[in-house]
Formats: sequence, C-alpha cells, structure tokens
Amino acid sequence: MADPALIRIGLNTVRCHGGSVLIETRELNDCDLEVAAQLFDRYRQFYGRAPDLEAARLFIQERLTNGDSFLIGAFDSGNCVGFTQLYPSFSSVGLKRKLILNDMFVADDCRGRGAARTLLKAAESLGKKIGAATLVLATQNENSAARALYESSGWVAEANSVYYNRVL
Repeated sequence: MADPALIRIGLNTVRCHGGSVLIETRELNDCDLEVAAQLFDRYRQFYGRAPDLEAARLFIQERLTNGDSFLIGAFDSGNCVGFTQLYPSFSSVGLKRKLILNDMFVADDCRGRGAARTLLKAAESLGKKIGAATLVLATQNENSAARALYESSGWVAEANSVYYNRVL
C-alpha cells in the first residue's frame, strides 16, 4: 500500500521564464510513461550505464504504479525536456518528513533555458505542500554545473557530513 502522503497531490504548475522561454512543470503520470522512460534512460547513460530503454520503462512504470516516488516533468512548448524524481523519507532527529531529490535530468539540447532551476522550484513547492522539513540531494564532486545550479538556488553543501554507500 502506498504511503498516504504519496496520494497524488495535484502539484501546481510552476512557470519560470528563462529569457523568452517559458518552462512549465507538472507531475508526470501514466500518459507520460514513454517520454519519462526515454529521459530516464538518457539520465542513466549520463552516469555511465549502458542504454536499456526497456528497463528504464519498467522502473518508471513501477514508480508510477506503486506511487512510491514523485516524478515531475519540465515542459518547453509542450515537450517534456527534463524530469526530477523525489523519494519521501523522514528525519528522525527533526521528527519531520523530508524528500530525497534522487534524480534530475534535462536533455542536452535543452540545457541553459531554466528547466533545471524550474524543476528545483517545483521540488521545493512539492516539499512545502506535503509538509517536508527539508529536501536533500547528492551529486558527483566533478559535476560543477549541477553544483553551481544548486548553490545559486539556495542549496547548502553539508560540511559536517560524509555519506557512505554499501553495495549489496
């Protein structure tokens, strides 16, 4: 059963003018599966994974069916040019919800138009709407473009934490 907080929230459209470009965001749904899967596959390739559109499609379909993440798309002239995927979690110390911004991608030919910044604003709007205390994300140290975007958007790098992974 899906977490009650993940019942679709009717995310409001966030609009951002990047020069003369109007980027809109909205929550993705089953009707967006194909474009979301294509963007997700390209995102995975960005991080060195082999192309696998069928696996990407299955993964996104499972998230949409199970309702265990929020998928937000960025649209330029009606075309989905990017997405972010957020997973709900909790802060035990803060006694509040938090959202993990786990994935964000904008198509190469659409970068520099404000889509990523608009996706960040939509993620913040979503977090406020569900009562999350914080949004968290991680990126590679060498991803200077993403780090510059996050910092210019008010995100603060954790100076007192080290994150570890254990492959299972």
